[in-house]
Amino acid sequence: MKVEATNGYEGEKKPAGAKRKGEKLVRKRGCSRGTRRRVQAASTAIQRLYVACKTVFKDPKTVPETANVEMLQRLLDEMKPEDIGLSTDALFRVKNSSKGTPKITYAMIYKCDNFSISIFFLPPRAIIPLHNHPGMTVFSKLLAGSVHIKSYDWLDPGASNSSKPSPKLRLAKLVVDSDFTSPCDTSILYPTTGGNIHTFTAITACAVLDVQGPPYSKEEDRDITYYRDYPYRTYPNGATDQNGEEDSSFGWLEEIDISKDLKMNVIEYLGPQVIEG
Repeated sequence: MKVEATNGYEGEKKPAGAKRKGEKLVRKRGCSRGTRRRVQAASTAIQRLYVACKTVFKDPKTVPETANVEMLQRLLDEMKPEDIGLSTDALFRVKNSSKGTPKITYAMIYKCDNFSISIFFLPPRAIIPLHNHPGMTVFSKLLAGSVHIKSYDWLDPGASNSSKPSPKLRLAKLVVDSDFTSPCDTSILYPTTGGNIHTFTAITACAVLDVQGPPYSKEEDRDITYYRDYPYRTYPNGATDQNGEEDSSFGWLEEIDISKDLKMNVIEYLGPQVIEG
């Protein structure tokens, strides 16, 4: 899907003061065309988001302070599809493939060492598999559509892992298992809490704005890992048969390799641009 936006005065009336036939264009000293562009960009929602991220994510090793997290959350809560140049009409006209797993489309809006801002477009039934965010704080804002989110946090290492079915599995506590429809509050996850391991399943066509601080980095030991979850069962009196009672508040997670199966369409972001500095 193409993210479209108009920039400058393209397709609009020329602003007052623009050159007319037989007239000279007079500019005030010190007010250049580049300055006007910067002033215009500063008023966009995506530019305000960028400036806020610079404040919140000071370096890759620092977890944001509570006040800064709340400030960024409030800003994201107010964002709408139009703020990234997205037409919701176009989003819901996207045809869903009847064969195979629907492919996700992804665009990077901005990325630096401290944070990244990106957008995911999911057709109906598309799935972002269960994955983690090592050492990261992540804000996910559902801009349009409906999605099911399921998330886990690792159980405290000191907790009991009795009746563990396999040495490859690790016990995690279920944090979220719910449907969300736009407009809704921004979800936040932290390095060890808030549902750091999550999966998205599109109910309708949807768009998710994603802010990560810091972004994934193999060099900094923040590579992504994918998982498959299994039901957790409790067994009274130490029994280990398969007739145990399922406890939906926990789940066994198994690390899997889906690098060959997970493919995304990467597109250029053409919405309102971020101006650094």
